[in-house]
Amino acid sequence: MKPDALTDSTSPRDGLRVGSVPGGTFLADFLYPAPAERRVGAIIGWWEKRRLPYNLIIGGSGLLSATVVASFMTFNGAPGLLEWLQIGLFWLIAANACYTLGPAAEIALQKFLGRRLLPAGPLLFRAGLTIALGVALAPVIFVTIAYLATALGVGP
Repeated sequence: MKPDALTDSTSPRDGLRVGSVPGGTFLADFLYPAPAERRVGAIIGWWEKRRLPYNLIIGGSGLLSATVVASFMTFNGAPGLLEWLQIGLFWLIAANACYTLGPAAEIALQKFLGRRLLPAGPLLFRAGLTIALGVALAPVIFVTIAYLATALGVGP
């Protein structure tokens, strides 16, 4: 049977080792890190090492989103900035709670599949970060569409 690159760590990978990125920029190293050792404590430590940067990225994108929304609301004289800030705070807490599911999922995968599956932490981290960024920046899209619709005379 031919080895599967996703589940067999011994299959050839064009001379690359797991966790190495050609070019090795900070962003590439951050998004494609070496996985944790296959122990529960190491997996949790791997995730906790990335929690602060994750929070800074999500918090920064949320701040950008809040700034854009507040600007549009100021231009249109619409009330409700406090509600948007409350939603933003709720989202930051929810994103942090969801972040905790990352190590739980990786530990569960490790327990159920063992060494048959390569470490899933880096992939789960990137997927969670992408989804969280999408949700944090979604208000910018919605407010921009509403503003354009109003400016074109097709909105409320």
